Amino acid sequence: MAITKERKAELIKQFGKNEKDSGATEVQIAILTEEINNLTEHLKVHIHDFHSKRGLQMMVGKRRSLLDYLKKNDVVSYRKTIEALGIRK
Repeated sequence: MAITKERKAELIKQFGKNEKDSGATEVQIAILTEEINNLTEHLKVHIHDFHSKRGLQMMVGKRRSLLDYLKKNDVVSYRKTIEALGIRK
């Protein structure tokens, strides 16, 4: 269910300023999106996994907060990030 180190490194390289920049808002959003997609697939199979469902809801809320922060501070980066990740507004 968790994303691999290699996939996380790819996301950091794609959305960060360098390969060590894991704290950038765009990188955090990309990693959360990957985890949300994986957990969504898990919940399609395991419908009654309510603990994971709560974790998913918390991740979606955290991503929403990060997106709101990014939109408030850097609109161009916000638009580029949601376009690259395929997130609805």
